[in-house]
Amino acid sequence: MTSAILTPAAPATSSPTIAFRPPSVADGGDLWRIASDARTLDVNSSYAYLLWARDYARTSILAEVDGQPAGFVTGYTRPSAPQTLMVWQVAVDDGHRGRGIALRMLHELVDQVDDAATMETTITDDNTASIALFTRFAQQRGTIITREDLFGAEHFPEEHAPERLYRIRPLR
Repeated sequence: MTSAILTPAAPATSSPTIAFRPPSVADGGDLWRIASDARTLDVNSSYAYLLWARDYARTSILAEVDGQPAGFVTGYTRPSAPQTLMVWQVAVDDGHRGRGIALRMLHELVDQVDDAATMETTITDDNTASIALFTRFAQQRGTIITREDLFGAEHFPEEHAPERLYRIRPLR
């Protein structure tokens, strides 16, 4: 006689629900917390994130995982080049890194800001994660990414590495 050992079925795991939307003033504190926890960003005051969520919601995006803030991108359209979306900060909460959320946020943001033809961002040479993120984004969009010097160390009142301007175009 053959006997079988029955083991309970593993519980079904559901994929987390990821949603994207413009931030609101109520999200300003979460933006500040995520930026602070990232430990790699130049963190602005909490007040600045509140203003950003109020005044630049159309050009920024918040990612939520199962209804909880998980990451953000802040951006604005350049006054002298209104079809240029300048990406200021990209941050993903520690517990949600490695899932491609940052890349998805960039794509969602470009779709949200449908009049943007060019994306710009600045990156220091030692920030290999951001360089890889924006390079992947440009590759996936089938577009060109260029780099040039923008702000040298001498432009900053405190010690700061030079910021290179990365320009991705055309977005569409």
